Amino acid sequence: MANFLHRRQFTVQWSQCDPAGLVFNSRFFEYFDWGTWMLFEAALGVRPPDLAGAFGIVGLPLVDAGARFIAPARFGDIVEQTSQVSEFRRSSFDVEHRLTIRGELAVEGRETRVWAARDPADPARIKAAPIPAEIIARFRPA
Repeated sequence: MANFLHRRQFTVQWSQCDPAGLVFNSRFFEYFDWGTWMLFEAALGVRPPDLAGAFGIVGLPLVDAGARFIAPARFGDIVEQTSQVSEFRRSSFDVEHRLTIRGELAVEGRETRVWAARDPADPARIKAAPIPAEIIARFRPA
């Protein structure tokens, strides 16, 4: 069975495009970021600003990202984005994103992020922390 999948739809705005009306490539990484935070909010039932209080972390820093651009996204296009965690490791995880337009795959993206907490030895710094099993379970099929 598949992992927990978050879906969202949005319409491409003019401000996200270059003068030709095409989404500028760096914007897709912004879409991926939104997808990750919305995925975690849906799976955990906690708003992103409340993750620290709920789970003792400072955030989910991005440490690697990539994309494959297959077809352009244009001003006014309705985009369906799906996001899911594809792999959990001890303190990091991978997120896969797929953006489709009119049912056709336009962009595939991936991110690697870290479950990050304050460093007990130096609270001004953050460091990777083990991802609790109960968090991972929220992304697995029942």
